[in-house]
Amino acid sequence: MVAKELLSPILDDETLTRGLGDAEARALVEWLVEQSEHIHRHGTSDIGGMIQTLCRRARSITRFVYLWCYQMDHGAACQLAATERFMWPFPAPDADPYDVLLDALAWEN
Repeated sequence: MVAKELLSPILDDETLTRGLGDAEARALVEWLVEQSEHIHRHGTSDIGGMIQTLCRRARSITRFVYLWCYQMDHGAACQLAATERFMWPFPAPDADPYDVLLDALAWEN
């Protein structure tokens, strides 16, 4: 299990889930913790730095879901996807936010 201090960037950062519904927020935090445990198991030297990079990526995914699903601003979401080099296909315009998030996280794995 990852030490609490290594998980604090995930558990203490409200910007990771800002704009998401409860189900999406929970799924994102669970994914981040799983990824952090994976990083910890593989014993890299800069675990804290890798977790911070992972959190930055998660904030970008959150922003994409927010723009695409809640704001219906597909143009801005596409620009963000290009800037962040998201490799997943764009969802349907009326896609469910939870499904969009899960699909994005599956591509990130």
